[in-house]
Amino acid sequence: MRSEHSPRFVATILDWRPTWFVARLLLVGAYMLGGCVKLADWSGAVAEQAHFGMNPPALWAALTIGIELVGPLLILTGRLVWLGAGMLGIFTLLAAFTANAFWTMPAGQDRFMATNAFFEHLGLIGGFILIALVAGRARRDA
Repeated sequence: MRSEHSPRFVATILDWRPTWFVARLLLVGAYMLGGCVKLADWSGAVAEQAHFGMNPPALWAALTIGIELVGPLLILTGRLVWLGAGMLGIFTLLAAFTANAFWTMPAGQDRFMATNAFFEHLGLIGGFILIALVAGRARRDA
């Protein structure tokens, strides 16, 4: 991953073996936490899905928990990274459109926050694409 144009300290960090794992953990940590919290508070998870109009809410809560736990595990273990990244990327895209539909809101603070969250979700999707690309290249180079 080293670039000839990177400062030495940056190259050292990028070449450090745990960096790849830490980067993946930072990307998926919130999903893992969300899945664990929802699993521990099933009624809250179902209520959250109902709040966003997902029917039947219990089915959507179960799917959400599964995706938020399995996707990160695939990415962190390095097994089927493309599948874990794809699961989380599609989930994140659906969540962005469901929970952050800023275009339906009147101007104001709520719209501003939903717009920001929507584009943050798109950034996460970009991160999942990059993780899948890097993992694929690393596997081919091995």
